[in-house]
Amino acid sequence: MSNRSNGLLSPNQRPDSLHRFGPMGMALVGAWFGFANPLLHFPLAILLLPAALILTTLRAQSFAQAFKNGFLTALPGYAASLYWLAIPVHDHGGLPWALALPCPVLVGALLAAYAGLFCMGMHLIRHRISHLLAMLASGLLWASLELLRNHFLTGFSWLTLAQAMAPWPQTLGLAAWIGGFGLSALLVGMSHCLVLGRGFTRLAVLPLAGLCLLPALTRSPQIPAATASVSMIQGNIDQSLKWDEGMQAGILGTYLDLSFKAVAENAPDLVVWPETAMPFYFQDPSDLTTGMRLGVSRMQVPVLAGAPAYSIPDGPGAPQYVLHNRAYLLSANGESLAFYDKEHLVPFGEYVPLGKWLPFITKLVPGQFEFKPGRNTEPLKTGPLAMGLLICYEAIFPELAQKQVELGANVLVNISNDAWFGRSSAPWQHLHLSILRAVEQNRAIIRATNSGVSAFIGPDGSLRGPTALFTTKIAHDPAIPLLTETTFYHEHFFFIHMTFPMLASALLGILWRTGRKNHT
Repeated sequence: MSNRSNGLLSPNQRPDSLHRFGPMGMALVGAWFGFANPLLHFPLAILLLPAALILTTLRAQSFAQAFKNGFLTALPGYAASLYWLAIPVHDHGGLPWALALPCPVLVGALLAAYAGLFCMGMHLIRHRISHLLAMLASGLLWASLELLRNHFLTGFSWLTLAQAMAPWPQTLGLAAWIGGFGLSALLVGMSHCLVLGRGFTRLAVLPLAGLCLLPALTRSPQIPAATASVSMIQGNIDQSLKWDEGMQAGILGTYLDLSFKAVAENAPDLVVWPETAMPFYFQDPSDLTTGMRLGVSRMQVPVLAGAPAYSIPDGPGAPQYVLHNRAYLLSANGESLAFYDKEHLVPFGEYVPLGKWLPFITKLVPGQFEFKPGRNTEPLKTGPLAMGLLICYEAIFPELAQKQVELGANVLVNISNDAWFGRSSAPWQHLHLSILRAVEQNRAIIRATNSGVSAFIGPDGSLRGPTALFTTKIAHDPAIPLLTETTFYHEHFFFIHMTFPMLASALLGILWRTGRKNHT
């Protein structure tokens, strides 16, 4: 069947108008406005990013050129969307602006390399790139690359296509079936269809959009077995003062005073403080530790709060101490019930990869010793709450939320400190990734941050009470749903993830062989 008869345009029939603006400009506009940014976030703009990469593939004459085109096309958009990386590196890492400003470009280059690989895959099927199966293959290839990015070099699942849609929770329901990576695949398929389709074929985007909306349209209200009343404290502590020993008592007093007010006004079942809200070693006997215990005892409400911690490793050659990023659960009497230690650390933030060979680079978090992943990762329980903890960066990794629900969590808690990033897009981008975890696992998320954005995220991805950046705030939800039902995605987590590269490889192989035969 000819391309004309099946409603598709062949590569050499592309109208010049598609190239007039330029793929690089399309990708820049798509990434900037598709992801959270300081100007205007329009989620559907994200479709321009894969569209630009598909268009630039049509110009490539070799695999090397396809990679180069994809890399250069995606780099400005990714680097622009990660502009905020320069802020913590300069303000808290001590690097001059001349060295801090290239950081978004360097990390953007890593993401752009995956875009280059995507274009190589599209070049492989260049003779069949307008086939309907190619639209499925492109989505599966993109999902496979996002999955690879989630794990390679400790993983960096930031700026996934699906997170762009987080402000529109009605579009996220499919994540409960195929995960955020699968939702990204659907978006790429829609983009591919819009760019290369013609006539009725281009209208195929409508059933894809309908599939995206179907779970929200057919979702029946869930009746939780139990609910919990929770207050969150956003202390808004200046990051430059947080680790000043002379400020520790004042910081603790700020959180305790806000907590007393929250308890008096809301009578919650639990009070949640953000990551390292206690900027001291709570495990050590001290006036600060005693003050914390007495304050919680006065409230007579359990408190979940972040603090630094340490352990003493055994074995020859072991360091004197190793640090942990910890969340403590305190009983209503101020006694320690349990704790969770962060297990996926932030590279260059909490530790320096290949530190022996990079002695000139220091981590952003102050302290003589490096952090180590924790082993106490069970959900923390009080009353009906079984809380799966995700500290800061951990919320971007679907496997960590998966693990917590597998261990019995009926609610997820993400405590974070995004003050590092200043008044930038980073806190919103971080929040949007957390929203995906809620939908994937059918769990509400209690998200408590030092400086915003704190929010209660519903299991359908809806937001309740998001706070403004850099404000002191008490956020409260009187009825957090505590759910035990799991999603299709949760039940088939590994199978779904393995299906992406397997199906992508199979379809690319079929399209390459048929395209090669037809071309010769």
